[in-house]
Amino acid sequence: MNQQAVGKYRWTVCAMLFFATTVNYLDRQVLSLLAPDLSKQFGWTNSDYANITAVFQFVYAITMLFAGRVVDKLGTKQAFILAITIWSIGAILHAFAIPMGSGMASLLGAVGIAAVPVSVAGFMIARTILAIGEAGNFPAAIKATAEYFPKRERSFATGIFNSGANIGAVLAPISVPWIAEQWGWQAAFMAIGAIGFLWMAMWQLLYEKPERQKRLGSAELAYINSDVVAAPAGSEQVGAHAAGTLSWFQLLAYRQTWAFAFGKFMTDGVWWFFLFWLPKYLSAQYGMEKTAITVPLAVLYSMTMVGSIGGGWLPTYFINRGASAYDGRMKAMLLIAVFPLAVLLAQPLGYISVWVPVVLIGIGCSAHQAWSCNLFTTVSDMFPKSSVASVVGIGGMAGGLGGVLVSKIGGWVFDYYGALGHIQTGYTVMFAGCAVAYLVAWCVMKALVPTHMEIVAPAPSFGVAAAAK
Repeated sequence: MNQQAVGKYRWTVCAMLFFATTVNYLDRQVLSLLAPDLSKQFGWTNSDYANITAVFQFVYAITMLFAGRVVDKLGTKQAFILAITIWSIGAILHAFAIPMGSGMASLLGAVGIAAVPVSVAGFMIARTILAIGEAGNFPAAIKATAEYFPKRERSFATGIFNSGANIGAVLAPISVPWIAEQWGWQAAFMAIGAIGFLWMAMWQLLYEKPERQKRLGSAELAYINSDVVAAPAGSEQVGAHAAGTLSWFQLLAYRQTWAFAFGKFMTDGVWWFFLFWLPKYLSAQYGMEKTAITVPLAVLYSMTMVGSIGGGWLPTYFINRGASAYDGRMKAMLLIAVFPLAVLLAQPLGYISVWVPVVLIGIGCSAHQAWSCNLFTTVSDMFPKSSVASVVGIGGMAGGLGGVLVSKIGGWVFDYYGALGHIQTGYTVMFAGCAVAYLVAWCVMKALVPTHMEIVAPAPSFGVAAAAK
């Protein structure tokens, strides 16, 4: 089909999702970049910092479950506005963490609970609000992608908007340490947090559902809906199309839901581990401080853009050679899952130069982004648009809980080996777990869903659904 004749407004929507994800990761990463200085200023242990990051991940995980339902109920436009309002306020509130922490410490003391350090309590409160808002980004973005793109383009569109995470991760080390050095750490949180309100105005002006979008031509609308009626080759349909949103219990009756959730549980924590702990790793092992970490982190996260966009394209290679959408995606994900094994060499070869682990971890992070855009797309491939955000929310909760587990294990491992004077061993242990997580996830996902089956009707009872599949 002639793409020029079809129209291109759907790519404007993709661009808006890209910028939202960029802002999301900018706000998320400010703390990790300031963590080495804040740890010294407030006397945090690795476990203190792990507790702050774990609170974010735990609240993010729980909120993701409900965020998916909120997105499906409110609709993409209003849900995204609500999400970015909350997370921008949460980002700014980090600047007021100490007063908030004083109040929390007093409250805990009043009810007889041993209080955590005031600074830790304050940052926990701010991270909680940030997590509640940020949980809405990916369910809303995946739903918008399902609304505006036919299945053949969704993984590529997801790869593009998901690369906003990499841009955010690149821009953060360039901007945050400089702002903090010029005007203080509070200014860094406030300046970065305010960006979300600028995006909100653009979203309000430019986004509507395709059938109500005046900027969308009839040819492009028809192209977007071109695969709604006919199931993709090799798929098995279950029943007739249901107008309503599938309930949580109905969704949990499907192996497809569990496969997505397990994939998120095993691999989300890897990305968050590198996002939250890399600045501390460069500080602990290579003595790099403040703006010195800017270039290594910028290079590393620039590499991940290749993974995100390239990973989104990769299934198309297999699909164009006769594979079904699901088989093409799973072949791509198996190939992608091999690349994180490069992280196993980061510590053994790290003595050569700091750039060796930076590049090897960059390969692993690139693979994660390639994996992630394909993992997300399996949801819109197999579930009706009315339930996509709900499934993403369930998987997001699983991924967040995986992230909590990785953060808590990391804090304990680093404190333990740090006390022994062998912090390098701690990073070796954590890097090994991160390296093999994707292959484990792929094997379990493939066992749960060996072939594509598209869900287009409410699920039967769990026992019947399991037997049918």
